[in-house]
Amino acid sequence: MIDLIGLFIIGVAGGTLSGLLGIGGATILIPCLLIIYKTTQHMAQGTSLAAMLLPVGILAALKYWQAGNVNIKFALLLALGFLVGGLIGGTLAQPIPDVILRKLFGVYLLIIAVQMLFFS
Repeated sequence: MIDLIGLFIIGVAGGTLSGLLGIGGATILIPCLLIIYKTTQHMAQGTSLAAMLLPVGILAALKYWQAGNVNIKFALLLALGFLVGGLIGGTLAQPIPDVILRKLFGVYLLIIAVQMLFFS
């Protein structure tokens, strides 16, 4: 039961930060699954992607749309690209050893953090 409540709380945190900052839920979900639930990197990424299949962002996106802050044409083209890119990325990730995939994820987060802190 504690695991279920913990997962729900992690989901709330990811959803709150996604709605507040526009970040991908994976920046919360994947580290939590790795550190708290001791999953493999592949399992964390796959689980995070599966959670995103549900309309998790629909209510936050609705609030932004109501305020006039959604470009539907951009969103549709991004979604189409995400669909194709998700297939490509998911295929490429499978043969990569877990430890290397975890390090790639960490480097990605560092690059984004440095850019946001120093170049925006």
